[in-house]
Amino acid sequence: MAKLKIGVIGCGSIAQHRHIPEYLWNEQVELAAVCDINEVRAREVAEKYQVKAFTDYKDLLEMAEIDAVSVCTPNYLHAPISIDALHAKKHVLCEKPMATSEEEANQMIEAAKQSGKKLMIGHNQRFVSSHQKAHQLIKSGEVGKIYSFRTTFGHGGPEGWSVDGKDSWFFKKEEAFIGAMGDLGVHKADLLRYVLGEEFAEVGAFVETNAKEFSSVDDNAVCILRTESGVIGTLTASWAYRGKEDNSTVIYAEKAVIRLEDDPNYSLIIQYTNGEKVNYELGRIQSNEDGGQNKSGVIDHFIESILEDKDPLVTGEEGKKSLAIILAALASQETKTITKI
Repeated sequence: MAKLKIGVIGCGSIAQHRHIPEYLWNEQVELAAVCDINEVRAREVAEKYQVKAFTDYKDLLEMAEIDAVSVCTPNYLHAPISIDALHAKKHVLCEKPMATSEEEANQMIEAAKQSGKKLMIGHNQRFVSSHQKAHQLIKSGEVGKIYSFRTTFGHGGPEGWSVDGKDSWFFKKEEAFIGAMGDLGVHKADLLRYVLGEEFAEVGAFVETNAKEFSSVDDNAVCILRTESGVIGTLTASWAYRGKEDNSTVIYAEKAVIRLEDDPNYSLIIQYTNGEKVNYELGRIQSNEDGGQNKSGVIDHFIESILEDKDPLVTGEEGKKSLAIILAALASQETKTITKI
């Protein structure tokens, strides 16, 4: 069977450390082209992998042989590039957050419907083994009714790993639209929806820029969330964690407490109310600290959904629901009120 030919649009850190290596690891695809508005960067990456280089993504989309693309650009370009790619009959894997507004998200979903091509959003937390196990435990009723949760995603900020350091688009409001909440918070919003198996109804948020004086976007956010059934908890996103990255989630249920990525040795710990404790070693969560050695599962799932013609786990509709939580959090900060999602 012929290999799927892939184009990667945007050659920054996420493309170089996640998308490109994971496409290369997948035997069913062939990396065919890369694109970046920085010509030097585009050429360097293209030469490294012996593929075609472009500085205008529309030229890449004109390549008839390209089957699918990854959109790894600044946030404000996610929607326009994804829509153009779908209209060009390419399958699209778009980085998160999928868009900067509900309207943009709707346009992306509509473009995917019209084209008949796959649109997947790169929410990698759903593919982490411990998170999938927790999803199963909750869905099966093993831990009983869910009462509360706390989840956090924090590290020192993108300047430590972005190709442009402090000059990165991550810190420019006109390009990023949103800071730590878009970079990290939207991951956790998506994770909670997936693990708990229900939607959120309300959010109250404090969203601040207090750690990075050079940034025009948020770097610290704390949200209180309530699901439709009344489960309440907190979501924290931060670029101000100076020490080790924290990517943990704790779920408090009727029969047990579930600890996810909260222990250096065990990715999942279940503490039952009867005193029993079960430790799971399920492999490490991928992080910026692992040098890209751990597969995210996102690329393989995207390729599988194309080859088997099935909906990906994170469709455009799913991406939109997770984005809606972040947009509501921003509205809550602006209005100083609890916002309905």
